[in-house]
Amino acid sequence: MTKQTLTFSETMSGPFALGVTDTAEGARLGQQNDTSLAMHAQVGIDDLDRFIRDPQHLGSLRGSIDFAPFGSGIQAPTGVFNLFKPTNDPDLTLMVYELAFQHQGQDYYLAGHKEVKDDPGFDLWSDTTTLYTTLHEGQDTHARIVGAGVLTLGIRQLATLLSTVAVPNATNFAGKLAAIAKFGCFFAGRLWTSYVVPKFRK
Repeated sequence: MTKQTLTFSETMSGPFALGVTDTAEGARLGQQNDTSLAMHAQVGIDDLDRFIRDPQHLGSLRGSIDFAPFGSGIQAPTGVFNLFKPTNDPDLTLMVYELAFQHQGQDYYLAGHKEVKDDPGFDLWSDTTTLYTTLHEGQDTHARIVGAGVLTLGIRQLATLLSTVAVPNATNFAGKLAAIAKFGCFFAGRLWTSYVVPKFRK
């Protein structure tokens, strides 16, 4: 049986600043100084069934970065994508977006995560569209942090994301719909587990 693949593109942007390690502080300084960063991410899932079974829900990521102090269209050919990655807190999972790139011969690693957890009020939208982001001077998240900020996915960007969903190896329209439906059911099911089930427990 042919593996089902799935890809989509997602752009998140927001205030960002160098010289800080805290994302909230980076967002505040970015707003104050009118500096922002945009991550143009291209997510790849090469085996949808394996992706759903994998506890880490690991996919691939590549894309580009716009950040005025560094430039625009900086290519980031490799990265990591995790959807609903478990944490030590059973009520908290993470959506992880990480991209590696170079600027003026220096390695950098842009690491962002969305925190999926039910809190008082309706926070599903903000949780799934807010990316807490740090910039590391090195090849991974162990390198020192040299910048931080908060990126978001807006309504228009979400509409664009949905329009980019593709199933590259689908041989017909029915196969494409089946793969998208499978991914959609998985995504919706995990959100139900994270946001609806806890309210019944309480």
